[in-house]
Formats: sequence, C-alpha cells, structure tokens
Amino acid sequence: MAGILAWFWNERFWLPHNVTWADLKNTEEATFPQAEDLYLAFPLAFCIFMVRLIFERFIAKPCAIALNIQASGPQIAPPNAILEKVFTAITKHPDEKRLEGLSKQLDWDVRSIQRWFRQRRNQEKPSTLTRFCESMWRFSFYLYVFTYGVRFLKKTPWLWNTRHCWYNYPYQPLTTDLHYYYILELSFYWSLMFSQFTDIKRKDFGIMFLHHLVSILLITFSYVNNMARVGTLVLCLHDSADAFLEAAKMANYAKFQKMCDLLFVMFAMVFITTRLGIFPLWVLNTTLFESWEIVGPYPSWCPRTIEVTLSLAQMRRTLNPQGKTPTLQQPPMVPVVPTGTC
Repeated sequence: MAGILAWFWNERFWLPHNVTWADLKNTEEATFPQAEDLYLAFPLAFCIFMVRLIFERFIAKPCAIALNIQASGPQIAPPNAILEKVFTAITKHPDEKRLEGLSKQLDWDVRSIQRWFRQRRNQEKPSTLTRFCESMWRFSFYLYVFTYGVRFLKKTPWLWNTRHCWYNYPYQPLTTDLHYYYILELSFYWSLMFSQFTDIKRKDFGIMFLHHLVSILLITFSYVNNMARVGTLVLCLHDSADAFLEAAKMANYAKFQKMCDLLFVMFAMVFITTRLGIFPLWVLNTTLFESWEIVGPYPSWCPRTIEVTLSLAQMRRTLNPQGKTPTLQQPPMVPVVPTGTC
C-alpha cells in the first residue's frame, strides 16, 4: 500500500522539477496548503448537512406554505406484499410476461397491476414542497458562497491578472480567506454526497454522485499541490450560474411561470458566458499552456500565454547554486505590448 501511495503522490507528476513535498511544509515565515487540512471538511460537511435540515424545516418550508405550495404527494399505492417484493427486489418496470404471471397469481387484471406499479414509482418522487425546500437551500448557499468568493477575489491580484496564479509557484502562502473558501466549498460537496443516501433516490442518482465525486477530487488535488489561486477562479465562475438555476426551479414550483422563464434565460446567459466563454478563454488560456515544461509546438494564436510559458521554461533550464529550479517571480511593472490576441 505504501508503494502505491508513493507512486500516486510522485513529486515529478504533482510538483515542478526539483521541488519536493518537504519544501511545502509550513514554516514560521509562511503557511502552505497541507493535505491534513482537508480532514476539517468532514465535520464541517456534517454541520452543513444539519444546518440544511434546520433551514429547510424552519425557513424554506414556511416560505413554501406562504406561496401555497402543498405538501401532498402522489397517490399512494395500496399495500400488497407480493407486488412490493417484485418492486423492491426484481424490477420497477415489469415486462408483459411478468405482468401476466402476476395477474394470474393475484387474480388481478393487467391494467390494475400496471396502475399499482405506476403509483408505487411515483411514491419515490419527492413532493413539490420537498423539492422547493431543497432548491431554496441550494440557492441560499450558492448565493452566499458566490458573494463571498467575489468579495475575496476582488482583493486578490490574480483576479485582474491571471499570471499571478503562477508567480512564485508553488511557494505561494496560504491565506485565511483562501483556506476558508476552499474548505467551505469542499465541505458543501461532501454534504451533497452524504445527503444523496438519505434523500429520496432519483433517476439521476448515479450521474450526480459522479459529479460530486469529480468535484471533490478536483478541489482536493488543486489544494494539495497549491493550485488554489486558479482554483478559486474556477469555483467562483461555476458558482455564478447555479444560483439562477435554483431560483428558476423555485419559481417553477411556485407556479410563477414568467419569473421562471426570465430566471432560466438569465441562467443560460450566465452559464454560456462563464463556462463557455470566460473559463476557456480567460482561465484556461493562462493555465493550460503555462506548464512546467514546453512539450511540442505551442499554439501560434496565443502569444500572451506563450510569453509567460517561455519565461517559465527558460528559468527552469538554469539551476541555482542550491540545485533548485528558480520559480517564476513577479516581474517588474513594465508595459507589455501584445503581439496578437487570444
């Protein structure tokens, strides 16, 4: 097991050349992200889950009732031990052959059995009230974390110039605000993972489980190898559209159709702008190609990225007297004349 972990956390893969995990240990002068910091996300995820239960019961539910959203669910299927066993242990969608067998066994007509299975499937769907409360909780969290992210990032230099994501990398100190932002986001996704097993299971259970798992892995790995600066940009961009989506769902559950349509259009505009525009053209443009080594030809259509990449590669070809590759330091404030556009 130790060999597998040593292979997985190979410094040649995760860190720049001649940089080791020991170099990123905390000192009296600076604090760096540590893998053990992420253990804090588990108790915090439990706290977030408990806050969600309190919020949905004492805040979201009264709001839903005030909007005339009823708690009544679908029609309950009549109790039947044989059909319930088939439903839970064999299939929720019996074929024609099985329906005929159940019809003879129960002395029911096929249509009655089909109706029973349809009603039983609908019982597993959450009520409109439950879905409204869940959307209101997510809307509140996304709005809070996005607002916090914007307030935090507007004070950082890498929001205005993404080259600062890589100046002096990986020796970038960890600030309290950045640590809180990352742990809060990670805890929220862990709470979503936990709640999937306690909530009513839906058709997209597997897809959402995979989504939460990938999100947790990306947040974890970007924190451990101190790519947190660019990680905060990605988190803030992705949170910007989620609040509009949850607000549109809430309007739909409350039967405010015009407001729902307006909010969904706003969601689509923000989603396309941030994830299909700003993210690839602004964030990826200065992170994907600013790699630790230049491998193969570089894109001729992106001179701004190449300038930083070449500078980084050139510095890493020359070792300092201590045998370590110098990291990219912030250059003097000299105007740079662009040679093209990205």
